[in-house]
Amino acid sequence: MDFYAQLELALFSDDINTKELIVNEAIEYLLTNPTLECNDSAKVQELPSYSTLCTIVPPKELPKRGDFSKNEALEALVHSIAHIEFSAIDLAIDAAYRFRDMPLEYKRDWLKVAQDEIRHFKMLDALLMELESHYGALPVHKGLFEISYKTRESAIERMAVIPRYFEASGLDVNPKIIQKLQSHKRNPFVHKLIEALELIYQEEIDHVFKGDKWFKFLSEMEGVEPEMRYLDIITKFNLKSRAAQFNIEGRKEAGFSCRELLNLGAKECK
Repeated sequence: MDFYAQLELALFSDDINTKELIVNEAIEYLLTNPTLECNDSAKVQELPSYSTLCTIVPPKELPKRGDFSKNEALEALVHSIAHIEFSAIDLAIDAAYRFRDMPLEYKRDWLKVAQDEIRHFKMLDALLMELESHYGALPVHKGLFEISYKTRESAIERMAVIPRYFEASGLDVNPKIIQKLQSHKRNPFVHKLIEALELIYQEEIDHVFKGDKWFKFLSEMEGVEPEMRYLDIITKFNLKSRAAQFNIEGRKEAGFSCRELLNLGAKECK
């Protein structure tokens, strides 16, 4: 297997089955190949892989979700989460593909994350089909792709911004969405959606934990204090802490300390 060439193919492909096949093969390959040949550098991805599947618009032009008793609102919700998962697949593949000096364990971690995200996406796409919809039926934004592009030169910035900021923000939001759906769970579809979101939430904790682990590894390599380095990076990218929305317990499970959460603006943490 030409490891990096295959990851490049998976990253640039818009076909979920191609991505899944290559990610699975790459994980198997790493089990018996402790060293990887690298004869070239990672290509810069100018457009997200989903650009052939979806209409990309500014965030303010995305459809409003509305009342979850209506299928249109449920479609908008499921489509938006499916888009996050599709984006997360590419982010995880890119983490393994782009930062080639990182240890083998790092590459295994992010390919396993990609494997999870593929499963999440397929689960949500199946729910869209139940609504007689599909991924690409609604417009999407490319915010995660843009921030991945901006962090393409630095593994530590990527680990800080994608898993520790954006994915951790997902841990804050997911339980609130589930709570809003609870009053509609007599609808069998909503019941299935809640189950899917609960599974995604638990597995996303592990994904953020992996990002936290490698962010701290890179901070140690740089000889810098992780919490201050994180603040420097999110300030560089003009990212707000969003402390009022923090899911303290979820973030603690994912590797954040109470000291850091308080420094980021949380009112309390025990």
